[in-house]
Amino acid sequence: MPKQRTGKKLTRLDSSITRLVKIGELARLFSVLPSTINFYTREGLLPEDGRSQGGYRLYNVEKAMSRLRKIEHLQNKKRFTIEEIKKML
Repeated sequence: MPKQRTGKKLTRLDSSITRLVKIGELARLFSVLPSTINFYTREGLLPEDGRSQGGYRLYNVEKAMSRLRKIEHLQNKKRFTIEEIKKML
């Protein structure tokens, strides 16, 4: 299979192509500040899926967006604290 050069890091997982993005792009896609992504990562709510050659954290778009939606729902709609959400995830 030929390598694709798209400017985005791609990896092969379970025979499907998965897009990995840095914090800034994930924040833009979810309409939050990069500091929010950093906070969730530090708190253990949003695990990183790898590192770039330059040492930047990388996140699987689908997994991260699903996790961020879940965190947002639990925090804003259900009014759970970060500590409570940690236990649920």
